[in-house]
Amino acid sequence: MTTDLAPFLNLDDFERHALEVLPAMPRDYYRSGAWAETTLRENRAAWERLRIWYRVMRDVSARTTAATVLGGPAAMPLCVAPTALQKMAHPDGELATARASARAGVPMIVSSLSTTTIEDIRAAATAVDPAARTWMQMYIGRDRGMVRALAQRAQAAGCDALVLTVDTPVWGIRERDIRNHFRVPDGLRIVHLERPGGPTGHTGSGIQEALSWTIDASLTWKDFEWLRDSTPLPVILKGVCRPEDAKRGVELGAKGILVSNHGGRQLDGSPATVEVLPHCVEAVGGRVPVLVDGGVRRGTDILRALALGAQAVCIGRPVLWGLATAGEQGIERVLGILKQELDVTLALAGCAGVADATADLLLP
Repeated sequence: MTTDLAPFLNLDDFERHALEVLPAMPRDYYRSGAWAETTLRENRAAWERLRIWYRVMRDVSARTTAATVLGGPAAMPLCVAPTALQKMAHPDGELATARASARAGVPMIVSSLSTTTIEDIRAAATAVDPAARTWMQMYIGRDRGMVRALAQRAQAAGCDALVLTVDTPVWGIRERDIRNHFRVPDGLRIVHLERPGGPTGHTGSGIQEALSWTIDASLTWKDFEWLRDSTPLPVILKGVCRPEDAKRGVELGAKGILVSNHGGRQLDGSPATVEVLPHCVEAVGGRVPVLVDGGVRRGTDILRALALGAQAVCIGRPVLWGLATAGEQGIERVLGILKQELDVTLALAGCAGVADATADLLLP
């Protein structure tokens, strides 16, 4: 049955619909934040507090949303963030996301907790656009051999970069998942992390038990250096909150910084990413691109991020809501809405392109 997407005018429409149609366990896994979900809510609210001091009497008749993201072209300054277990939302899972992202002309970051192999994801993306860009998200788990093997698989599959998540020495406490006794549903597999005789995520109560084996609390900067030296692919650090960590990451060879608090799913009470962003941009000093995720829901949010110095934003949950609503077509509609909103936002702010979205738009 085909879903009529004409009534879906914004990303909130997709969220409302997805929360109605998804079963309780995947619904709460996707939407949950840590503890009281304070940071989850603040991620979005903080964007809305920023006022746009728009310009007038500018010729905006010829506009473009095109951008450069991590050295490559994109149809807009946006990436699809890594989200796990996408087949819980739709049978096509990551394949639908890969095709929709490629068609929209934006990079896709594949979760290491995906339910589809990186090889199949890359094949789906490049079948739509041979120049499609795919990045592989990584955790450094206890089995370093598996980590190295996954990095090698990503390179062999044609990925452009690795995205190392650094905010997860342990899993944040997500009470919705504990109440639902979250586990990987029967029939689904975390395909990149399986090993003979090893854990699979099919047992446990909540993500702390089901997926504790995927991470390692002993991680230090030396482990980042090890991964950096284990692959020719550029490594982006995801989950940075403090400017000194952004600075140190760049000094140690990170090729990008992704300001993120894991969608409010790790340390509740941490600042909204938009609060962190300008401090990290200043610390990096233009040496590498800075990206940001967390609560981005409108084209106006993308403009705000650009004005604060980000090269691009990443979106995660809205992609899942589109996937749950109408598979590949749902994601296409989500990305199309954001592109249209960004185009109109640029025009109304007096910008002909993303390069015109400068800091003075947020200042009186």
